[in-house]
Amino acid sequence: YNNPLTNIVYMGMGEPLLNYANVLKSIERITAPDGLNMSYKRITVSTAGIAKMIKKLGDDGAKFNLALSLHAADDKKRNEIMPINEANSLRSLADALKYYFAKTKNPVTYEYIVFNHFNDEISDAMDLAKFCKHIPCKVNLIEYNPISFADFTNAEGDKIDAFSNYLKSQGINTNIRRSRGKDIDAACGQLAVKEEAAN
Repeated sequence: YNNPLTNIVYMGMGEPLLNYANVLKSIERITAPDGLNMSYKRITVSTAGIAKMIKKLGDDGAKFNLALSLHAADDKKRNEIMPINEANSLRSLADALKYYFAKTKNPVTYEYIVFNHFNDEISDAMDLAKFCKHIPCKVNLIEYNPISFADFTNAEGDKIDAFSNYLKSQGINTNIRRSRGKDIDAACGQLAVKEEAAN
């Protein structure tokens, strides 16, 4: 390869914390001098949120970055889109994240897909800001990439901007991840669905 890898993210390939030993073993190889010799800070593990495994990361002194696919800071809403929340409530996640931060001193990234008329109101931003107060963190607001059979649609750009501005007004480091490729159904989450439909 002419261009070396700059960052690695464990995401969209099954829940990493349910394959804990192998994920950590692979990170050891990636960071080893005789491997890719990559810095831990260039590696991110993204989880849907398993409280006891987040605590285990703390106990094991994880050096890589941790991201949580949050998408709602209200249990009722998160239960609708993240069934894992029924066994790992926001309160249990908050407790686990505080434990993790106390052990590692590593801030966490919260991933938040913004859905139209579901989690895009300022009241939702207020809930998220409250959740963010538990530990140092940053928020990635992500544009939703529509798929044909789903009920959700992407939020308007001005709603996402207002959401972001509110979080920033609360002192929360916030980025907006604009979608690329959705006009040709090639954005994140769309290609796999298109392939399944074709088969």
